[in-house]
Amino acid sequence: MSLFIKLYQRKQMPKILITNDDSYEAKGLEVLYKAMREIGDPIVVAPAHPKSACSKSLTITKPLMFKKIKENFYKLEDGTPNDCVYLALNEFFKNKLPDLVVSGINHGANMGEDVNYSGTVGGATEGAIHGIKSIAFSQVLKSYDNPPSKIDWEKTKEIVKDIALKVLENKITLPHRKLLNVNIPNTKKIKGYQFTKLAYRIYGNEAHKHINPRGEEYYWLGLHPLNFKEEKGTDFWAVKNGYISITPITLDITDYKLLEQLKMKSEK
Repeated sequence: MSLFIKLYQRKQMPKILITNDDSYEAKGLEVLYKAMREIGDPIVVAPAHPKSACSKSLTITKPLMFKKIKENFYKLEDGTPNDCVYLALNEFFKNKLPDLVVSGINHGANMGEDVNYSGTVGGATEGAIHGIKSIAFSQVLKSYDNPPSKIDWEKTKEIVKDIALKVLENKITLPHRKLLNVNIPNTKKIKGYQFTKLAYRIYGNEAHKHINPRGEEYYWLGLHPLNFKEEKGTDFWAVKNGYISITPITLDITDYKLLEQLKMKSEK
């Protein structure tokens, strides 16, 4: 096959924008890039440093700068996942938006109310805001070691590739301004996929106060254990029972049931 034909075929493949919140050096990002290379033509724009729990934040108080790592692979100095997607669309997709935005693969779960904190989900949300099919991928871990060990990354790669392909081919229908939040269990035997709702996350208070050498108080936010209310049909239940959880998320967070109740009360 000639080089010309190979280049032509690559141009016809789906354009995929990749970001994450664990930084451009993360193992999960490397795996996601390899997976997307097999089904499309990806470009990576990722934060220069870890940005976990930055939610959907955009940087508006200082300038940002792309640094090219290699062909179609960039880091964004001091940027968040949302910055990465926002600026990548402006710089690299001026004429045509990408067919898909994928964020991850996060080192650790993003389930329940954690999606409100998650930079991984934030990056995918930015894609959905612009009307692009978007997916956030997270690999559940058994510990907080980083980079994560004891993960079958080849199996994870095949899973994210399969789900992304299903979305691109509309085998999983993703309406306008919706996104998917995917959590992959850390187990040798995965039972399959389940479409789920967000679980009820139980949080503790992990703010630790210390004294620095100058005698000044400072706080360090700790990690919360993965505690959830047990309820079948949720992302946590699916992952705990060996299923890949796929949760559809909408940008419109209006509580329509409560809205109607408030309207009815106000009309009395």
